[in-house]
Amino acid sequence: MSSSPPQLDPGIAARLKRTPDGLVPAVVQQYDTGEVLMLAWMDDEALRRTLATRAATYWSRSRGEYWVKGATSGNTQRVVSVALDCDGDTLLVRVDQTGGACHTGDRTCFDADRLL
Repeated sequence: MSSSPPQLDPGIAARLKRTPDGLVPAVVQQYDTGEVLMLAWMDDEALRRTLATRAATYWSRSRGEYWVKGATSGNTQRVVSVALDCDGDTLLVRVDQTGGACHTGDRTCFDADRLL
């Protein structure tokens, strides 16, 4: 008898408002300073994996695959909390970041190109 893999809690899944391609934006924030580190994308499976393991797992739109932040770079994110906004269309993922959060190696993806 085969068992199906665990699914995202139906109560959480029902509250999510996804893009047409099934994704929800995830704003990633350093838990103790409030610094915004990056924006990533999650689908139900990425969110389920993140909640189950506390390792930040995202959906890569460019590669078309799941990725655990820091699995190859060592710049990991230990998830402290995850919250859904009032509209159900954005996640706030509060993490303890080790190393740079941006793929460029910067601490945050918002260090360069300040507009104001």
